Amino acid sequence: MAHACGIDFGTSNSTVGLVRPDQPALLMLEAGKPTLPSVVFFNADDDAISYGRAALADYLAGYDGRLMRSLKSLLGTSLIDGQTEVGGRALPFRMLLSHFIGELKRRAEQQAGQPFESAVFGRPVFFIDDSAEADRQAEATLAEIAHAVGFKHVAFQYEPIAAAFDYESQIAREELVLIADIGGGTSDFSLVRLAPERARKSDRRDDILATGGVHLGGTDVDKYLSLASVMPLLGYQSLLNNGTAIPSSYYFNLATWHTINQAYTKKTWTQLADVVRDAREPDKLSCLQALIEERAGHWLALKVEEGKIGLSDSSEVELDLERLAPAQRLAVRRDDFDAAIGNLVDTVGATVGKLLGDAGVAAADVDTVFFTGGSSGVRLLRERIGALVPGARKVEGDLFGSIGAGLALDAVRKFG
Repeated sequence: MAHACGIDFGTSNSTVGLVRPDQPALLMLEAGKPTLPSVVFFNADDDAISYGRAALADYLAGYDGRLMRSLKSLLGTSLIDGQTEVGGRALPFRMLLSHFIGELKRRAEQQAGQPFESAVFGRPVFFIDDSAEADRQAEATLAEIAHAVGFKHVAFQYEPIAAAFDYESQIAREELVLIADIGGGTSDFSLVRLAPERARKSDRRDDILATGGVHLGGTDVDKYLSLASVMPLLGYQSLLNNGTAIPSSYYFNLATWHTINQAYTKKTWTQLADVVRDAREPDKLSCLQALIEERAGHWLALKVEEGKIGLSDSSEVELDLERLAPAQRLAVRRDDFDAAIGNLVDTVGATVGKLLGDAGVAAADVDTVFFTGGSSGVRLLRERIGALVPGARKVEGDLFGSIGAGLALDAVRKFG
């Protein structure tokens, strides 16, 4: 059994991988499942902390407290040095991330039956676009947190490269592979030469032709779907009596996972009371007001996420928005979904095109596109990437597990 693990701390889900003889690479982290949703719930009623699916269940059960999701999105931003209020107490965001990563370590060690002092953490190609300093700081912050929870030795690997290592363990001949890792917070790509004999090399730099990425992913898809479909029910893009638009910040905060709690501040509540009185469509603003009063923003975001997942296989889904006042059922069509995320898909397409150009590789030379990451199930994203290399074979990996499994292989190379 290996002495080091691989940790895929994801925006939406996290996994821990360990190389073990004749056993799956991923450790079971919650209820017999290898994924632990990257969610923390601070239960004010019971003064307790829950994680993953249990955290979502506690929140949806109506316990008073604070739900935090998309924790990884804080890295590299000014928010990481901020704090949130939990039960009348200030909780720094760094401590919040430490709680979650420490829990990942604890569960992994329990399942493996051994302590872990060394780990390879996955990281996106860019935590933050167009800022090398913010990107460096994001990695440094994650390393500090990893050391703080008990890891003595920490290394990093690009997430799409880790996915490449996992795919390489399954092939019988050399392939030029485009790795497309569409996660919750980032879209990352690598063009890599893979082969069984290459897997034995300790230094793989010559096999990596190019890497690239952009800081958008599934949570951005959720946001734009929410703004296009659900938020108009709450008054988004409606007007005040003087003809000016309702401030959009309420809706953007509610549509973005890691800023939902900003909609619950006393300042927002006071401002919104004035807006309701001066709105041309006060019923919609009253619905928004009730949603915020109930702190139901995460529930609404979960409904939108369910709709996104459903539209991967269906041309239309119906959202049961039973907690709105009044309750509503909303039909969402894939055509409308595609229109809402068109700019995001264009950005991803341009990123892949640049990657091919940087590598000096013709589209016809790419043998395989390997899709991983939960958001690679979004049909329009997958179609756009596939169209850039039309002759390549399309392979779907374990959407939530390929990176963790690949990081486990890299941990053996780095730490033994």
